[in-house]
Amino acid sequence: MQAMMRWARADFRRHRGEALFLVLATVGIVVSLLLAAALFAYATNPWQRVFTRADGAHVWIHTKASADTRKLAGLDGVVAVAGPYATESVALTAHGARASAELRATSALPSVGRPLLTSGHWLRSADPDGVVLESSLARALLAGPGDTVTLSGTGRTLRVIGVADSAEPRYSPGGQPGLVWALPAAVDAPDGQVVGLRLAHADDTDYAVQRAVTVLGAGSVGEVSTWLQARTEAQGDNRLLGQVLGLFGLASLLAACLAVHGAIGTRVRGHLRDIAVLKAVGFTPGQVVGVFVLQHLAYALAAATAGALLVRSLGSHVPGRLGEAVGIWQGLPQHATGLLLVPAGTVLFIGVTTALAAWRAGRVPPVPTPRSTAPAGGGLSAFARSALGRGLAPALVLGAHRAVVLRSRSLATIVRLALPLLLVVAALSAWSTIDRLHDHPERAGLAAALTVRSDRLDDAAIRSVLGRDPGVAAFYPGVEVSALVPGQTATIALRGLGTRRDPYPYALAEGRAPHGLDEAVAGQGLLDLLHVRVGDWVRITVGSHPQVLHIVGRAIEPDNGGRVVSTPLDNLLVDDPQLGASLYAVRLRPGADADAVAARLSADAGGRLDVYAIPNPADSLSPLRGVIAGATAVLAFIGLVELFTSIGATLREGERDVLALKAIGLSTRQISTITVAATMCTTLASVAVALGAGLPLARWLIDAQGRSAGTGDGLAQVPPALWLVLLALTAVAGAAALAGLSAARAGRHHRADAV
Repeated sequence: MQAMMRWARADFRRHRGEALFLVLATVGIVVSLLLAAALFAYATNPWQRVFTRADGAHVWIHTKASADTRKLAGLDGVVAVAGPYATESVALTAHGARASAELRATSALPSVGRPLLTSGHWLRSADPDGVVLESSLARALLAGPGDTVTLSGTGRTLRVIGVADSAEPRYSPGGQPGLVWALPAAVDAPDGQVVGLRLAHADDTDYAVQRAVTVLGAGSVGEVSTWLQARTEAQGDNRLLGQVLGLFGLASLLAACLAVHGAIGTRVRGHLRDIAVLKAVGFTPGQVVGVFVLQHLAYALAAATAGALLVRSLGSHVPGRLGEAVGIWQGLPQHATGLLLVPAGTVLFIGVTTALAAWRAGRVPPVPTPRSTAPAGGGLSAFARSALGRGLAPALVLGAHRAVVLRSRSLATIVRLALPLLLVVAALSAWSTIDRLHDHPERAGLAAALTVRSDRLDDAAIRSVLGRDPGVAAFYPGVEVSALVPGQTATIALRGLGTRRDPYPYALAEGRAPHGLDEAVAGQGLLDLLHVRVGDWVRITVGSHPQVLHIVGRAIEPDNGGRVVSTPLDNLLVDDPQLGASLYAVRLRPGADADAVAARLSADAGGRLDVYAIPNPADSLSPLRGVIAGATAVLAFIGLVELFTSIGATLREGERDVLALKAIGLSTRQISTITVAATMCTTLASVAVALGAGLPLARWLIDAQGRSAGTGDGLAQVPPALWLVLLALTAVAGAAALAGLSAARAGRHHRADAV
């Protein structure tokens, strides 16, 4: 054991830089995987905890006020019913903020889908005008217990007496209305009702919705939401962050293991005589393998422990969403298990990879094998001889020749070095895509920056206000209603936007814009839901009015999980003349500030316009930039480990040729240049492989994420050519610098040996 430790210490002193970079890379990998675990827990557990504690309903159905919802309690699979509750659609204002909301008449705290109070108290008869706000709506209105909210258009005020969490879909500006619980007496003009169904089996939501619509009648059902939709909305971009971190962490772990495998294989090849001598003096094959395995396990264990301690002690102090996620994760019961399993799995994976690579050392015969007298690279190729004959620099020709003729080893090195570079290319593609969506939201289906609604101004007055503002480039009348899909298992959003003469500028990823009667474009989520493609016809139901539409294009739709079908407003008015424009999508001039334009429009209309800024999904993806930067740093460390290994192997292979090269007249600097040229050729080949495979892979990964989110493909953006050129130059220049320093040090060592 003492001899094994001495050998391990000697090997560590000889490869300190490689060991340092390997440890740092492993620390980054462990931190990435732990943060991914924290983000997954953060994305899933808060909503799941609320849903469990509230005995949440699996299905919420909004119906007309006249619908007889008592029949739903007798449906197969329904174990409990929440409601029915009378509802009233209102607009609330508080502290200068405005939000659409649903007043829900609730006399007592529900047993199914009950709100979980976070502040204040529940409704009571002593406060007839008291209301409880859902927490996301309360944040939007900057309101809390004791504040007063005003019902727009009526002058009536309500007093906030509590704020509560709910497992139902959260408030979103211009989209999902917020939820307000009030006493029945406070709901003056109910315009519908809502009922919640808790099922015996959570997976039976489609069947339950279908049966409920059949019992109530399609004309009575307005909107249906399920617990799956609410969970997906609650998880939001946190799950995406976790997926990206987890993907880069696992890919980096694979790259690190390949780098370790290559380093050990190269070291074994360079020390065949030493290993044979060790076996001759009594080392068993298991001991030889054990030295390599224990050495790299020690590196991995130290790095994994450091990574876990970093996340445990400093993770919650990271600003932004990552720190918040780690803080919540540390309070969950499974935190200790994740903090143990992730580092342990990393160490185990590295240990297995090390054992596979070190197995060759255990098979080295105890009798030293004489070196071959032939040059390691074989004879010069015809191309190399021709290049030398044309007067090209011998060092460059011999360096390129050395990189080419050792095909099996060079190919393995190229693959190991190309993997981290490939992941860097994918990271740059993700960064470029975020920048593109942020700078050009119209390419993500957000041609309009504002949504304008009003129930106190007529169409002509709204058009007059919009037409006078200098920041408005165009505006498109529209309407959005809920529609039932075939089979009546879910609701989707049906939009009539723009007109056939003045069409809305959709961001099309496939097909064409709708021009004729009954033509429409759909989001990827809707195509997946209905199992249709561009060119198919679909039949949906709006109340009691069926709509048959021809899908002529696929638009990029970031809203409602892509479950949106859009057609010109003219087409909807043909089948249902009662539908009128209830909103206007406003497109701004380049450089116009959305908040400033919204303030002007509201002021010009005397406060009678509800103006909402349409949020850009790219704004919530900003934390991904930090993730990408951290992943790039980890991958750079892994690439450095592989470069050290490659340069060391090149130097060892060239040791036997030093005297011969000097005999033919090459100087020490030229001999060093051979190593630099060989390393540069290998790095150039790796960069070419990384670019050739990384760009299509990045596009596929981004499009796959878009399809899973319902947005669809077509969002991926290739990094600018300048970025790719800088990446290639940095990789090649860095490799040349490391090779030059290592070759110069080896040259001094050879001169000392000669003396």
